[in-house]
Amino acid sequence: MLFPPPEDIATEVFARVPDALRKPKGPSEFIRVQFSGHHADSFLEGPVFDRAGNLYVVDIPWGRIFRVTPAGEFSVAAEYDGWPNGLKFHPDGRLFVADYKNGILSVDVETGSVEPVCTHYRLERFHGINDLTFASNGDLYFTDQGQSGLHDASGRVFRVRTGQEPELLLGNIPSPNGLVLNLEETKLYVAVTRANAVWRLPFVDGGVSKVGVFLQLSGGHAGPDGIALDAAGGLAVAHAGLGAVWIFSERGEPLYRVRSCMGHLTTNIAFGGKDGKTLFITESQSGTILTARVPTAGRPTHAQQAWELE
Repeated sequence: MLFPPPEDIATEVFARVPDALRKPKGPSEFIRVQFSGHHADSFLEGPVFDRAGNLYVVDIPWGRIFRVTPAGEFSVAAEYDGWPNGLKFHPDGRLFVADYKNGILSVDVETGSVEPVCTHYRLERFHGINDLTFASNGDLYFTDQGQSGLHDASGRVFRVRTGQEPELLLGNIPSPNGLVLNLEETKLYVAVTRANAVWRLPFVDGGVSKVGVFLQLSGGHAGPDGIALDAAGGLAVAHAGLGAVWIFSERGEPLYRVRSCMGHLTTNIAFGGKDGKTLFITESQSGTILTARVPTAGRPTHAQQAWELE
């Protein structure tokens, strides 16, 4: 079925990794494997806001978490031996990290100290964690992507209830990536990058059942990466390799196409601004954060909702 062309929305540059923080060429196993030896002096993903309006993003290959002020000024909030990928604030104020190398970590953004939270499933290390999200009750959901794809559908989605061991919700996924709960928290949306799709995982009796395709995309050299929910229950999808973020209605109708004014690696997104209608986008190839004004506001995160009640 064909839909009318979505309305185009332009972007502009909000901030760029300063030259002083870009890494010169040097050994990086992550870059060697992921980028076929091409140098990356930074690679931004995982945008998330703190209660003061600062934006945090990861620099995957160099094990750094940047803090970006509302004025667009960068500083290093944490640097450690790892490959941080996704970020989310817990309602209690801790910053949680989906680290491809080390598992789920927490970071004290005041001191930069890093602590392990969840590093194993039973006796095995994870394949390579990509992203995470929290439910309103504090349950943690995360994707274990590793090197999975259509050739090896070994990706997984996990849940960790407070004080419990991780439980496997779904396996056999060709590259699970970004994830977010719907407004009612009755289902989980998961970006499945190498299938160029977004899957819908309905919750049934503590697990999932009748998993299906919510969105089928095309194009780009990767696929959907980070996703975010808006206040109306619609989905914003960063399409890595296509230089765009798509905004869909709750029913999956394409409404808007947000076009990158820089490169094509639009990897992750976060809603921000005073009214929640500014979309912040990491364009990883150029080490740039883009912004766009969009008609729909983002759904407040559970951390933001908790902070507002304080």
